[in-house]
Amino acid sequence: MAKGKKIVWSFDALDQLEKALTWISQNSPSHAEILEVGILEKVSQASLNPERFPPDKYKLDNLGNFRCFTVHKYRVSYKVSRNEIRILRIRHVKQKPESF
Repeated sequence: MAKGKKIVWSFDALDQLEKALTWISQNSPSHAEILEVGILEKVSQASLNPERFPPDKYKLDNLGNFRCFTVHKYRVSYKVSRNEIRILRIRHVKQKPESF
């Protein structure tokens, strides 16, 4: 099995993921699980191939090291560095994006 870059979650991203899963699970625990598995699978894919997903268009002055992907209408932003992938934030696509 191929080894990818180390994954590091920011406290904000973990909090945002937990809140999204809690909210979804109130109506559908199975959908919350599907979202969680989907996000974790794509994070794993990013670890193996960080450039797999497009540059984050909301990152100001992005030189390509800030990237993002979407899973079931949740957008995950991450930063690629030499040794790691840092998951920065998770938000629903209908939330107003904030440039960072």
